[in-house]
Amino acid sequence: MSDPVLLITGASSGIGAATARLASQAGYRIALAARSEHKLTQLVNELGGPDRALAIRCDVKEYAEQQAMVQQVLDHFGRLDAVYANAGMSGSEGGFSGADPEVWREMLLTNVYGLGLTLRCSLEALKASRGHLLLTGSAAGRFVIPGSMYSASKWAVTGMGLSVREELRGSGVRVTLIEPGMVDTPLFDQPPAYAMQPEDIGRAVVYALSQPAHVDVNEILIRPTPPIETG
Repeated sequence: MSDPVLLITGASSGIGAATARLASQAGYRIALAARSEHKLTQLVNELGGPDRALAIRCDVKEYAEQQAMVQQVLDHFGRLDAVYANAGMSGSEGGFSGADPEVWREMLLTNVYGLGLTLRCSLEALKASRGHLLLTGSAAGRFVIPGSMYSASKWAVTGMGLSVREELRGSGVRVTLIEPGMVDTPLFDQPPAYAMQPEDIGRAVVYALSQPAHVDVNEILIRPTPPIETG
């Protein structure tokens, strides 16, 4: 089968799951990676079963698990054409003077180190396919949120996206940084009413993937339309 293969980390819910559904509709076979294998299995069935989708339990903070993840994709589908490094988590309240340092540790290991491991483990396969790498950054990685380690972690993702694009220059691999504003996902307990939906971000990912090989969409910054003022 010649349909391209897309690997998504953080695929069990939110932006990852929405992107998987939309990319599947666009003709991609999907490898779904996350820590929640039960949710992934349900999504595999929804996307058409093992010929069209693959569930992989993976903690992105573990190098060996990410190595095994990429190998499992290659063994199952025989190719890897695109990787969407989407796994991430939010921080805790309290700012730099009062937040829980253990939450910081888990967040930074996931958002920064884990993303770095995804790059480390998938780039050779993407070079072989002249594929496409996409990273979930954030609008929070474009401006300063007072006292936010989460924002700092997304600044790191912005830097990693720019840096890996330069590393891959001339390889044929395209790199797209997806930078959402507020999205109604499990990361937030009570997002504002005007927050975007995960599908809004998924459509941006599919747009970038759909461009011809000579077009490299470097960044997509997506923000919700501000609420209409009344009075």
